[in-house]
Amino acid sequence: MAVIVALVAGLLVGAVSAALIRRLRDRGTTDSDASAPGARPRKRERMPAETVLELLPTAAILVDASDVVRLANGSAIAMGLVRDRSLDVVELRQLVRRCRLSGQTHTVEIVLDRGGFPRRVLTVGARAQPLDDGDVALVVDDLTETKRVESVRRDFVANVGHEIKTPVGALTLLVEAALGARDDPDAVHRFVSRMQREAARLSRLVQELLDLSRLQGGEPLPDMTQVGVDPILDEAIDRARLVAETKRIDLVRGGESGLVVTGSESQLVTAVSNLLDNAVAYSPPGTKVAVGVHLRDDAVEIGVTDQGIGIDEADQERIFERFYRVDQARSRETGGTGLGLAIVKHIVSNHRGEVIVWSKPGEGSTFTVRLPVAVAAGSADDAQTPAQAESHEATTEKAGST
Repeated sequence: MAVIVALVAGLLVGAVSAALIRRLRDRGTTDSDASAPGARPRKRERMPAETVLELLPTAAILVDASDVVRLANGSAIAMGLVRDRSLDVVELRQLVRRCRLSGQTHTVEIVLDRGGFPRRVLTVGARAQPLDDGDVALVVDDLTETKRVESVRRDFVANVGHEIKTPVGALTLLVEAALGARDDPDAVHRFVSRMQREAARLSRLVQELLDLSRLQGGEPLPDMTQVGVDPILDEAIDRARLVAETKRIDLVRGGESGLVVTGSESQLVTAVSNLLDNAVAYSPPGTKVAVGVHLRDDAVEIGVTDQGIGIDEADQERIFERFYRVDQARSRETGGTGLGLAIVKHIVSNHRGEVIVWSKPGEGSTFTVRLPVAVAAGSADDAQTPAQAESHEATTEKAGST
């Protein structure tokens, strides 16, 4: 329903944008006609329509009969649709030509992969309307967030009922068993202990569902500041140490120090902690779990490597899905909810990064989180100025697009 509303709203805004484009084109033609030889030159005044067009979140573009872009607002530039006075998207060029040939308005939905790091994949709705003399007004609305939220809501409802049903059903059976064995104190104690574990599992599941819902809901990140990577690793390793010591698993740390990223320290600690928890849970006793930090290609890489059971290649494509578990029996044993890696993925995505997995059955796994670096490699004290950060980001995007 939300997607339909967004599409309708996009079409309405698109109609307004097309009308504004037509007015600006007609004004441009009138101005050029008035500039006859010998006429006194006059300063061109900015039309109200131009101001309105710049304020619209929808990209608005005017393409002439030679496929030259005569007009493009700020949103069109920000979305990377125009370059050197021409459309930089093949599908949009095809849409404009189809519209011009048919003389009718056409609407399509396109997925744009802008590449680079951090990678940008946009889902857009494009509407092309023919004007006079072969000109075409093109409006493009970004539907990425609307579609993502709609998909999250749909999957959330479908998955939550199934997952909560399991511990609730177990609690019901355990209560009945405890009532039936009320004359046997040992049996009652055993059943109550099981109930306590299931209740804790249900509580953990609900909390992680709330965390994941908040992360996927597009809420702004709290406390977006420059954060040192070292304190993040210190806290995450400290949280995992008790369980690791119980299983005689050594937590080893290496790599560079003093690196800084921009984001929420609490959320990044949660992401690294979830990776460490998984590494410890799926590793046999007496092994090692290593955490390494490196700066590569203007990205801070945090890698967590274990000597565990490994993950099949077919499963690697799905492990970041909500509630997906590679080993159902192991998940029941450890009390896993199947949400840990999904939370990692969305935290990293919200920080404009990516998470990569390498794994081989029987040899272990390595999960690598890549985040844009916030300062030059060297020291966490050498914070960049806003101008340096902007220049650095522009250089990164340019390198990613080559």
